[in-house]
Amino acid sequence: MSDRSIRVGLGLDAHRFAEERPLILGGVRLRERRGLAGHSDADVLTHAIMDALLGAAGLEDIGHYFPDTDPAYAGADSVDLLRRVVRMLADRGWRPVNVDAVVVCQEPRVASFRAAMRATLAAALGLEPDRVGLRGTTTERMGFTGRGEGIYAQAVALLEREPWWGSSVPTTS
Repeated sequence: MSDRSIRVGLGLDAHRFAEERPLILGGVRLRERRGLAGHSDADVLTHAIMDALLGAAGLEDIGHYFPDTDPAYAGADSVDLLRRVVRMLADRGWRPVNVDAVVVCQEPRVASFRAAMRATLAAALGLEPDRVGLRGTTTERMGFTGRGEGIYAQAVALLEREPWWGSSVPTTS
């Protein structure tokens, strides 16, 4: 039996559109206007991934670590926050194995920006891009995303904790 431990986490996020903000998804600026409303850069994709990672590690959600009541996070770059989450996990012995995410919106088309988003997210996660799955879908004009009111993202993350091996196991005297 292996001492290796793996965990899975699920994250989701949704934000409404805001006319006077840039649209940032997966750390990539897609356009200068009609972005998403939020305290940080409102990157729903990166937020969903952070919550999936934190959930897999049994930790609190991103609002606990980066509250929208703290002025320090006003306009924060979500990819920088993702890097902080990855370091937080590493401090607890966890590392991401892979992430899979879906962005739900009528527009913009995620496929046009998919490669850039995967590369940006993979770099922040310390993974190869082929370990970051990313797709976009619509709701066939149903619900708030279908009416063009906002964007929703959902992510699943797999974490791994390596066992202690041999004589490197810490001992107490």
